[in-house]
Amino acid sequence: MSTFRKLKIWQKSIHLVTNIYDSTKQFPKEEAYGLTSQIRRASISIPSNIAEGYGRTGKKDYLRFLNIAISSLFELQTQLEIAKNLEFINNRTFDAIYEDTRELERMLSSFIRKVKDS
Repeated sequence: MSTFRKLKIWQKSIHLVTNIYDSTKQFPKEEAYGLTSQIRRASISIPSNIAEGYGRTGKKDYLRFLNIAISSLFELQTQLEIAKNLEFINNRTFDAIYEDTRELERMLSSFIRKVKDS
């Protein structure tokens, strides 16, 4: 593949970031530097690490960045659960975003296995 932009995992993670930003707009203002910031940073970390790893030479380095991306995804899932419990997002919004994160998790896990085996 000639560019990371063609990776489905990168495209899906970019879409997720957009949804996260839209969903966190209505969080309480006092959370701007708290949970809102944490959720946004975790979501941004996912495509950023996929892209950065793509630019590295060597499989070991690439896998390290892919593992950071999936770790950020797990962090995001946790933070979304907290936001739901605090009623910053409703169940419908949570369910939709969480399902997107689960799909991305499956895709990333599969991609990591594929890179390991190559």
